[in-house]
Amino acid sequence: MTTNRVFSIGIAAGALALLTACSGGSEHDMSTMSSSAPAASQASSAPTATESSSAAFNDADVMFAQMMIPHHQQAVEMAEMAETRASDKEVKELAAKIKAAQDPEIQTMQGWLKTWGKPAPSGGMGHNMPGIMSEADMKKLEAAKGAAFDKQFVQLMTAHHNGAIEMARTEQSQGSNPEAKALAKTIETAQQTEVEQMQGLLKRL
Repeated sequence: MTTNRVFSIGIAAGALALLTACSGGSEHDMSTMSSSAPAASQASSAPTATESSSAAFNDADVMFAQMMIPHHQQAVEMAEMAETRASDKEVKELAAKIKAAQDPEIQTMQGWLKTWGKPAPSGGMGHNMPGIMSEADMKKLEAAKGAAFDKQFVQLMTAHHNGAIEMARTEQSQGSNPEAKALAKTIETAQQTEVEQMQGLLKRL
């Protein structure tokens, strides 16, 4: 979601949409606005999507997007399996939450690469990304159902999340694009919380 669109639908709603989409918009800009100013006047001074996402970026930002897109896509694939294979209510709810968060983030990062004039990832996942599941892991998960699926899903997704957290931390330390670094921080925070939840889940599954 772009900063311009956030302002166009109002400050309060925009802030909520920004956090949900994890697009890394500028909270500082929103916090310094006068609450009495009309939404239209705020929008007039906001940067466009192109201006915001094409702000200075480096190779680390590009690598972050190119790697995190397929990483997220695999997590979404795993989450979709849970819709018909999981039996535990909390596992199903967690899977739905993961898909709802990561789908918009994928779209955001694809938009950055297009704006930056960089190629989208292709040719498979690759096995050099932290936490990525092998083809054998995915087939084993797909073949499982019920309680067996629940346990495998939580174990694999925990490892997957830990990999994403590692990648997000690298982006925060080496990247330069403000939006990319903000999204990396959001990913780290959200997925660390989910890892803690899954560690609790494993104790009872």
